[in-house]
Amino acid sequence: MGAPDRRYPIGSRPARPVGVAPMMRVRSASAAAPGRLENEDVVFRLGPLVGVLDGATVPEGFDTGCVHGPAWYVRHLAARIGLALAARPAATLMSNLAAAILAVRADHGGDCDLGHPGTPSATVCLLREGGDQVDYLVLCDSPLVLDAGAEVSVVSDERLDTAMAELRRTAADLPGGEVDPLTRFRQAVMVQRERMNRTHGYWAAAADPDAAYHAVTGTLPLRGPGALRRAALLSDGASCAVEQFGLFDWAGLLDVTAAEGPEGLIARVRAAERDHPDRLRRHKRTDDASVVFCEFDPAD
Repeated sequence: MGAPDRRYPIGSRPARPVGVAPMMRVRSASAAAPGRLENEDVVFRLGPLVGVLDGATVPEGFDTGCVHGPAWYVRHLAARIGLALAARPAATLMSNLAAAILAVRADHGGDCDLGHPGTPSATVCLLREGGDQVDYLVLCDSPLVLDAGAEVSVVSDERLDTAMAELRRTAADLPGGEVDPLTRFRQAVMVQRERMNRTHGYWAAAADPDAAYHAVTGTLPLRGPGALRRAALLSDGASCAVEQFGLFDWAGLLDVTAAEGPEGLIARVRAAERDHPDRLRRHKRTDDASVVFCEFDPAD
């Protein structure tokens, strides 16, 4: 994805013209969950913009009110984000995401019930290079790992986790002898759907463009002591290397990805899924995994 990384012999690297921003080098990988034919994640680079979209898997037996699935949704949303960027390159990431969500509404045609609580949806993680800074946007649970200055930090949207914790507490209060595990799961899914894109719930890209304006956003410099050096955009199928399996911390994740590439990080996750079945997700044994890894040359 993007231009190849060019290396130059010592002393022969071309000088960057004065005032030109640091170069962004990008590597990416995305892999469907083992045994799944369709990948419901998308990674992309569109000029100065990179992104990871993670479509919400529909649990077996649940209706969505839509003739399309999450893989269709993330592909169309990525394309529409690109068109929005081309039309309005100076617009905010929030504004372009809102325009893209609105455009995908039209892409559905007239056969879908876009008011259905199970309508296709996705998490969004975006990073855009622009001059002497980068802008970022995170919506739902696809985190962004940043190495800026002397600190590694994570930008995450905690609202889905908060909603899920509340659902677990509610389920725990139900009489155990009266509700079987499958019924508990179905009840939790229905309540989770009702909380999507609602105040006091959580927000994701779906059919309501207003969700874009509830994203976590920010800006980082590409020059000076706090300049951004590296960034990783992750679907939760890749961030689980830290959050679920504890293979390393966030700084270690960046180091592993730099050394082994995004494919190497995903391979580590797949090995952990095989080696630590006790830590697998309760209702989703494995997941699609996506990584976009960005490195920035220091400014001259």
